[in-house]
Amino acid sequence: MTDRRDMLKLTGTGLAGAIIGGFGLPGGARAQPQPAPAPTSAAPAWAKGFDGQRKADLGDGRFLNPIMAGDHPDPSILKDGADYYMTFSTFDSYPGLVIWHSRDLVNWRPIGPALTRNIGSVWAPELCKHGGRYFLYIPTKGPNTSWAIWADKIEGPWSDPVDLNLPNHIDPGHAVGEDGSRWLFLSGGDRVRLSNDGLSRVGEPEHIYDPWRYPSDWVVEGFAPEGPKITRHGGYYYMITAVGGTAGPPTGHMVIAARSQSIHGPWENCPANPLVRTTSAAEKWWSRGHATLVEGPAGDWWSVYHGFENGYWTLGRQALLDPIEWTDDGWFRMTGGDLSQPIAKPKGGVAGPHGMALSDDFATLALGAKWNFFRPAADERDRARVENGALVLKARGKAPVDSSPLLLIAGDQAYRFECDIEVAPGGTAGLILFYDDRLYCGLGFDGERFVTHQYGIERARPANPHGRSMRIRVTNDRHIITYDTSGDGGKTWVRFDRGMEVSGYHHNVRGGFLMLRPGLYSAGAGEARFTNFIFRALD
Repeated sequence: MTDRRDMLKLTGTGLAGAIIGGFGLPGGARAQPQPAPAPTSAAPAWAKGFDGQRKADLGDGRFLNPIMAGDHPDPSILKDGADYYMTFSTFDSYPGLVIWHSRDLVNWRPIGPALTRNIGSVWAPELCKHGGRYFLYIPTKGPNTSWAIWADKIEGPWSDPVDLNLPNHIDPGHAVGEDGSRWLFLSGGDRVRLSNDGLSRVGEPEHIYDPWRYPSDWVVEGFAPEGPKITRHGGYYYMITAVGGTAGPPTGHMVIAARSQSIHGPWENCPANPLVRTTSAAEKWWSRGHATLVEGPAGDWWSVYHGFENGYWTLGRQALLDPIEWTDDGWFRMTGGDLSQPIAKPKGGVAGPHGMALSDDFATLALGAKWNFFRPAADERDRARVENGALVLKARGKAPVDSSPLLLIAGDQAYRFECDIEVAPGGTAGLILFYDDRLYCGLGFDGERFVTHQYGIERARPANPHGRSMRIRVTNDRHIITYDTSGDGGKTWVRFDRGMEVSGYHHNVRGGFLMLRPGLYSAGAGEARFTNFIFRALD
């Protein structure tokens, strides 16, 4: 079976005009070249939260997507009474599978990570509750399989992962049949039965559904049916599936639906498919798909899915909230349009704070919800400790490529972060913008020289006038990167003579389905000390 991760990437330029210009769209329309990112003042403005970060809740009864800015792909959402919980693919970041909590579907706060042991690259998970117990079903690559973990409380502790031995599928979606049987619906229109306790499979996967096919002249990445999510409503089971490929051309990804009166089928495709699809590169959100239906606090219905922001593939796939309306024929439709404009919030919910501060005084070690290691070794956690308001990070490797840096998710189009750094003799440390171990940029230093990182390689080592201690500031202003250094704790700054343009640091160039993340690294020998980490979103 071929899925989105195995598809040959159709693009490499990062420009939608090069991707879809001249190809057919519905109605014979021709795609236009990708517009440059518009100034913030030209579009509806987001509210501001911690560190000036954008947030969806406008404070006037409306919200503006995304509900979760930055890389929050493949959302899996659970309604548990008045509470909502959500988690996302976390790939090679650990601790991973952070659980988020909301009571209004718009404002979300982190509870903490459910997965602390590196079991591989984590793709689209499924969060569910059955028999009073919480479950997470987790597909991985390297190894290729799916796992189950469980907890009696959403806060944990979560169990050790159990291997379900599913090497040929991704994107499990949990469902309970009318006869009480438990199932995982899988990519490709397949499913497999689960044991009653949900911790092993019964038999082999079986093919039960042939997904709806889009017209052959549509510009997509590939068929790639995936992300099946099952919702029971009004006498039917509804299967929501993504097809068209989750990246590549902005017009590829889409949401389709099918229904059945039994969990065992037969499945009838929705006559209005696709229910969501980006049709023009001029739209605000590209590659929209991977949807789940959820009932709102007042009984209305919503859909959560992901999409890329126009001009900001570097931010990864962001979580979007779309109102739905049930139609007289028992189907449903999305009513949020292209999601570029404010939408009335779900009724009946209780708003709370959203997100978290990314600035850090290192009073505690905030691993999981805030900081994550990239592709950590089994002993990675032992490298980091906090003492006297400092993060002390033992050196590993020779550069960000092999040092397993600590990273954040920043969801703003423009931001700045800075930190005081002190390195031990023989050590190198610095601040970076990191996509993966082959694609990153940043500025580090040792006791005598700077080290500049561009395109995932070391580019130059100019003289360092500050010695083994300095403050570094990194600014990402809509893909334009500048560095400043200070030898007096930030009282005065000197612009470093090497800048970057990073709009191409994203999946359609590199692969991997990740985002460009701010972070820090410690390499070489000894330890590095990081203090007074300040993050600020910019207008």
